[in-house]
Amino acid sequence: MTAFFEILRLELRRLSRTRTVWLLASACVAWMFLMPHIVKSDGTASGEHEMLVKCSLGGVFAILAICLASSGAATLAREREEKRLQLEKTRPAARISLALARMCALSLSGAAIIALCSAILAFKVDTARPCSHVLYPQMESIDIEAARMYDYYMADPETPPEIKATKRATLMRILRQGAMDHYITINTNETASWNFALDGKSSLAPLSVRLRFTNDFDLRDDVKGVFAIASSSGRIENITQAIVTVPLAAASAEQANPPQTLTFTNEGKSTLMLRPRRDIQLLVEADSFAANLVRSAIEIFAMLSAMIGFAVFLGAGLGRSVAVFTMMAFMFVSVASDDVLNQYPDQFETDKVDRIGLAITRAVDFAARPVASLRPVSALAADECIETGELAMALAVDAFMFPVLFALLSALAIELRRQE
Repeated sequence: MTAFFEILRLELRRLSRTRTVWLLASACVAWMFLMPHIVKSDGTASGEHEMLVKCSLGGVFAILAICLASSGAATLAREREEKRLQLEKTRPAARISLALARMCALSLSGAAIIALCSAILAFKVDTARPCSHVLYPQMESIDIEAARMYDYYMADPETPPEIKATKRATLMRILRQGAMDHYITINTNETASWNFALDGKSSLAPLSVRLRFTNDFDLRDDVKGVFAIASSSGRIENITQAIVTVPLAAASAEQANPPQTLTFTNEGKSTLMLRPRRDIQLLVEADSFAANLVRSAIEIFAMLSAMIGFAVFLGAGLGRSVAVFTMMAFMFVSVASDDVLNQYPDQFETDKVDRIGLAITRAVDFAARPVASLRPVSALAADECIETGELAMALAVDAFMFPVLFALLSALAIELRRQE
């Protein structure tokens, strides 16, 4: 343990002496102040807030991810190429300490810059504005719905033979995507309902509904209707196509709905459509933007820690340029994987080369999911409360488990390279 802290101290001194941290901090701070003059919002107050949060803190995260990951991928590889790693291994220090200390040094540097930029952002926005818990309708699980549809298609004599011959895993992937995008229709004067898991404490907080409606032809049209849950209700009028938020105010006791059920009565002239799993959420007011900013900063730190750990592992086993290139390629593919997989959700219209590319993209998407699934900046910009359970999981997995695992793998890689 003494060797670990000594290596950590020396690595922090090296980062400071080479001005790496200071230059990186200067670039991030400059971006925080210059960004509002470069990126323009839609002119609304909510758009201005979303732009300021997402672009400023999101830009800082992008800068830190690229620079710290590149530095992590190069650190052990550079020392091995310069024959300094061999000297360090003669000291009484475990190989895992060589990797873990460097991960911690880069992560702590990133944490300091994140804290600084978060403090700057706090002076630019209203930190007292509320954030909300986001609740989704309680529905049948996607896997169960997909499995039921799979059984239906397999038993249907009109299903084409090439579909029945397709691997179950491929069809299930397509059906799961279809379940997420499943639309329902709400006719004029018809009432739709959804159940939400509201506990006693949540039901006492101010409520809002966030939604997106469309129609059969995906055209702009008036939307009129009433949302109601328990003794709260809210009216929506003349809103189309956009994602909107409808506050719910207290109604009379005689009009009270069941406490867990949200209803919408379509009072307009058009049949409306929405995807329950994507297009409607119940917002329960939580705490302030300031508290959510702290949680967002911690989650960003956890994501950076996992990325730095993987980068250091690459540097332990690969040459410096190859390690940096591999890390950058992995980051690019993980960012683009959602769009690629949504563009090509199945394998029926693809050739062999495309299928190989899709397989690689899915593998990278699966490997990066613990990090890529976290959306701290987007949640902060949308005033969505980052939940305590999600934050604890990010710290346990991304900030602790992954760095330790990658440090162990780095130690193994160092030993294998030594034996070459």
